[in-house]
Amino acid sequence: MKQPILHFFVVLLTLLSLNATSQDIHFSQIFETPLLRNPALAGIFTGDVRIQSVYRSQWNSVTTPYQTTSLSGEFKRAVGQGDDYVTIGGQVLYDKAGTVALTSTHILPALNYHKSLGAEKNTYVSLGFMGGWVQRRFDRSKMTTNSQYNGTGYNPDAANGENLAKSSYAYLDGTVGMSFNTQIGQSPNNNFFAGVAYHHFNKAKKISYYSNGTNEMTAKVVGSAGLRMSMTDISYFTLQADYTSQGPYKEMMAGALYSWKLDDTENPKYSLHLGAYLRWKDALIPVAKVECRPIAIALSYDANISQLKTGSNGRGGFELSLTFQKFREFNSSREAVRCPKF
Repeated sequence: MKQPILHFFVVLLTLLSLNATSQDIHFSQIFETPLLRNPALAGIFTGDVRIQSVYRSQWNSVTTPYQTTSLSGEFKRAVGQGDDYVTIGGQVLYDKAGTVALTSTHILPALNYHKSLGAEKNTYVSLGFMGGWVQRRFDRSKMTTNSQYNGTGYNPDAANGENLAKSSYAYLDGTVGMSFNTQIGQSPNNNFFAGVAYHHFNKAKKISYYSNGTNEMTAKVVGSAGLRMSMTDISYFTLQADYTSQGPYKEMMAGALYSWKLDDTENPKYSLHLGAYLRWKDALIPVAKVECRPIAIALSYDANISQLKTGSNGRGGFELSLTFQKFREFNSSREAVRCPKF
């Protein structure tokens, strides 16, 4: 057991030495947004059905709050008579930012195939795809520019000096990913996963509000890893980490939750999870999660440690998530010895 833990921390320390920032939508509770990280992480959970929603509000102390909402769902079932599985799911994202209400809406169905590699324990390689429609827009009536200010102050009737052809545009987006997950030792409760995803592989073009805009979507690579290990009969810990690279922007995030089973040690209904995550050079994020199966609620807060901490008074983002996760009554993976779990 000690060797996988040591290797995991070596990877984390290596990645944490890199600079970090990012330009795509992201959440601090990465453990509640698997599809946003990598579509090949869909279905790697204990259960047949999972629905997750996350709400994030940030920069309240600096400007009009940036608000982001995610809703994702996964449905897992066996394929044929073997140990392979397929997960069908999807993700909806809604993001609204700043004074001009810059808004993004993403509708992204997903499909992930899990191929069993072992006859003795849970070991799977997964290939996932996610893609769909994205729209971005802003409220032109709320926009102000330097051209509207003169010697006497602001003139809302003056031309803003911007040659904007439209206030919205839409494009198709796609992501592909692979992951590997395996049971560690003899206990099915001890697991490890690692994966990599290539986002925006179609590199949508002309994503601009200008008629002559030639901007192209920058591809993004996300590497993810996670480890869950039992400590005692009633407790375990979970480590997770993401490294993101998108053009010149880099982001590293890692953290851990320590969990206590509050009733049944084999199949607990009530559990408590406490821990913290770190977004390198940006935020320290304490996390608390309460589980009453099939429902779980998690709360986190970004304490800003970046160069903006003076202007924001250390305030970052507040996040609240709600998860529904359970087995079906019939045709369930509950009794499958080699079902993907984490």
